[in-house]
Amino acid sequence: MRRSMLFLPGNTPNIIINGDELGADAVILDLEDAVAPSEKDAARILVRNAIRLMKFEKSEVLVRINSMDSEYWKSDLDEIVPLKPDVIMPPKMSCAADVQAIDAYITKLESSLGIESNSVKLMPLIETALGVENAFQIAMASRRVCALQLGGEDLTADLRCKRTREGNEIDYARKRLVCAARAAGVDAYDTPFTDVNDDEGIYADTEYAKSLGFTGKASISPRHVTAINQVFSPSQEDIDYAYEVMEAIRIAKEQGRGAISLRGKMIDAPIVARAQQTIAMAEELLMMAGGGNE
Repeated sequence: MRRSMLFLPGNTPNIIINGDELGADAVILDLEDAVAPSEKDAARILVRNAIRLMKFEKSEVLVRINSMDSEYWKSDLDEIVPLKPDVIMPPKMSCAADVQAIDAYITKLESSLGIESNSVKLMPLIETALGVENAFQIAMASRRVCALQLGGEDLTADLRCKRTREGNEIDYARKRLVCAARAAGVDAYDTPFTDVNDDEGIYADTEYAKSLGFTGKASISPRHVTAINQVFSPSQEDIDYAYEVMEAIRIAKEQGRGAISLRGKMIDAPIVARAQQTIAMAEELLMMAGGGNE
């Protein structure tokens, strides 16, 4: 489960060492924007050692490598792939060929290292206008692709507009990304909300992302993790209704009825599917909490 994904600069050992305790479902160890060119080599080694030596028992580990238009991305993969991180996040993916080039390089590394093929997944970061328009092809470009991530800051720069609190300028990209990801059968993750001190804004932005169909949301601040986890978790009301739906379906089957209503609404297949998803998520959260409520 990835409700929240927290970016951690790859050149900050004091932050990375606490990464597993910050409450995020996943941490993204960043070798790209957060790291100055003069620190790329040191950050790469630090991230490698963190994955090797830290257990990260509470958080999935993703690594954002440098973009393909830099001189660093192959060195990043050479250093990180041997440790089999859960997911590699390549930035500025604009077409299927970009993903296929990354895929081919990882495949070669896996083969030379004796790692099972396709062990390392990809979460392309979509942050260009071309990438948004090609989102479905990017999602379908490789079996490794497990999700798409939207990057709002670089996207608005590419669109030549200002990133705002309301986010109207990225609304089209959000909706297109979710549709493309769902059509390809992978997850979709929303861009971080960038005002670290806006506690109301993070809730509103996250609730809107959830309403569009996003699976979860990235964050650049630990302060936003709680809000994201809360919004992307089913409420007790959601859980109770989901169990009511499944009980109604059970009774309908026992009575040989093809249709049944609950609270004045017909229960159809999409409602059952949502109820099943809610129950599955609630049960996973219960397991993550060690059998108690989160």
